[in-house]
Amino acid sequence: MSGEARPHSHVAVAAPAGMPAAVDVYDTTLRDGSQQEGLSLTVDDKLRVAEQLDHLGVTWIEGGWPGANAKDTEFFHRAPRELNLHTARLAAFGMTRRAGAKAEEDEVLRHLLDAGTEAVCIVGKAWDYHVLEALQTTLDEGVRMVADSVAYLKSQDRKVFYDAEHFFDGYKRNPDFSSRVVRAAQEAGADAIVLCDTNGGTLPHEVEAILAEVAPILTVQMGVHFHNDGGCGVANTLAGVRLGATQVQGCVNGYGERAGNADLAAAIPNLSLKMGVRTIPPERIERLTAVSHHIAELVNISPHPQQPYVGMSAFTHKAGLHTSAIVRSRDAYEHISPDAVGNGTRFVVSEMAGRSTLLLKAQELGLELDGAALGEVLDSLKELEHRGYHFEAADGSLDLLMRRATGWKQDYFRLESFRVSTELRALTADGVLGEAGEVVTEATIKVWVGDERIVATAEGNGPVNALDGALRQAVGNRFPQLTRIHLTDYRVRVLDTNKGTGAVTRVLLDSTDGERTWATIGVSDNIIEASWAALVDSIVYGLLHTAEASAMEGQS
Repeated sequence: MSGEARPHSHVAVAAPAGMPAAVDVYDTTLRDGSQQEGLSLTVDDKLRVAEQLDHLGVTWIEGGWPGANAKDTEFFHRAPRELNLHTARLAAFGMTRRAGAKAEEDEVLRHLLDAGTEAVCIVGKAWDYHVLEALQTTLDEGVRMVADSVAYLKSQDRKVFYDAEHFFDGYKRNPDFSSRVVRAAQEAGADAIVLCDTNGGTLPHEVEAILAEVAPILTVQMGVHFHNDGGCGVANTLAGVRLGATQVQGCVNGYGERAGNADLAAAIPNLSLKMGVRTIPPERIERLTAVSHHIAELVNISPHPQQPYVGMSAFTHKAGLHTSAIVRSRDAYEHISPDAVGNGTRFVVSEMAGRSTLLLKAQELGLELDGAALGEVLDSLKELEHRGYHFEAADGSLDLLMRRATGWKQDYFRLESFRVSTELRALTADGVLGEAGEVVTEATIKVWVGDERIVATAEGNGPVNALDGALRQAVGNRFPQLTRIHLTDYRVRVLDTNKGTGAVTRVLLDSTDGERTWATIGVSDNIIEASWAALVDSIVYGLLHTAEASAMEGQS
């Protein structure tokens, strides 16, 4: 870039007076986060996620609720043998004793102790409404349930965190009872009182007003646990720390039930880079993006591109005004240096792009484009996007388009023709057509590799799968690295819906080679042709960059 970046404002920020210098980060992805719709973790998944959280440097990892289900029980059984934690410590989660029961005889508390963790976190009602209606017991018994459970667990030599469930809603309606419960937990020996916004609807100004009254009565560590139902999970966490909280609970990537928990991938850099509060080891903050994306892969949920700090689009620029300003000074449109959290600046190109944007994108790709080539790319972009292409979502196809403007041509293979047929193999009974049975698609492809003409046929569960199989069969022996390249997502969008089934379609393919991911695009009024265009770009891009990576490894 031609301009020098000025230091961003997050550098060397000191914590304001009254705020703690450091907080403990308590991640509950393996328990609260796993309650998210569509998120299901095996025990192996839980162990791998825990490894990543330790790599990031969180203080506590809540492993789950032992005894509540077989997976969590097995996790705590395997963790001591299979996890080698360097920074984090494990905590087990459970609830207080049941109404009318004795703590030493309570099965839930026994399972907590059997988990063998240094710390346990127990949840107990802090809202009188829940004690009276959900537990169907008295307020006095509600207080005793918390106090007895904390005292018993402390007698068993455990560090005890008390999660005051529904604390903020309870305090708004009956502050005397909510305060009474946390005092009882404190007097019973709790090491931390964690104030929870379980329904997630409290706003930051309410958090500040309530904690201003509650913090003075606490003589032990104060923690906060916020859900994101009002979109304020992270903001409330920051407000809690401003008022003295030294334990922050949440989930990496904001996983959790309903709208999720406070996103630690945003809370950590906000606290450390913006507010000067130590969270994880400072040298590990740059691991945040990689860990966020790795955990997203482990839980099989695509990362949200607009996620603050760690999202692919968090430091991505499209408008020509923004990109031309960043050429002169990177912090003109970036609130921190992306490198601080392990992310990076990206430039996406669309019909809105100017020459400076294209030049930046070419530099990002390591390409040298002269003025004529830049003009050619710009004209092509405008024409193709008018036809329905969308290159800001197809970085792989854009890479190839810009290379072609330099005179580059792919020489891996040349298509002569392909044919795709789909056969419905129906079931019959007594000569009468029965219910539809198996559908088989077959693709035959004719390609040239150098001077050799190759014909290959493959079956698949659809035209794209069949074409992919036929192409791999035709050229796979020549390019063994194809085995590393596979499709991860296939998306189709109808562009002109008024034409019904005759509409132009846009096909986007996401692919990976295990190291990098890329997207390619095809547009046509024939969905198979659009799919083929995206498929070819995907394979050519993969072959090109695996070859470049191998060459670089050979030079090193």
